[in-house]
Amino acid sequence: MPHYFVLGNWTDQGVRNVRESPKRIDIAKEMASKLGGRLEVYLTMGQYDFVGVGEMPSDEAVMQLALQIGSAGNARTTTLKAWTQGEATKVIAKLQ
Repeated sequence: MPHYFVLGNWTDQGVRNVRESPKRIDIAKEMASKLGGRLEVYLTMGQYDFVGVGEMPSDEAVMQLALQIGSAGNARTTTLKAWTQGEATKVIAKLQ
């Protein structure tokens, strides 16, 4: 299953309601599960307020999850698709 990293920042609304963030994280994890994937979320210090690490069945499922999260107005996200070393090795082996 494809892997994804989600880098996120709270919006002004998200910060005002930060006490609700554990509940929002649970909702996001549940949404990922309903879409056939899995998501772990870590609150972080630095440039990003949180980082998600997930496996989803398709880019389309990730897009749906990101749009559902974004439409709530509490966070802005940037999603990175990732390949394991084994997956990347297969791609690199095809280089000419």
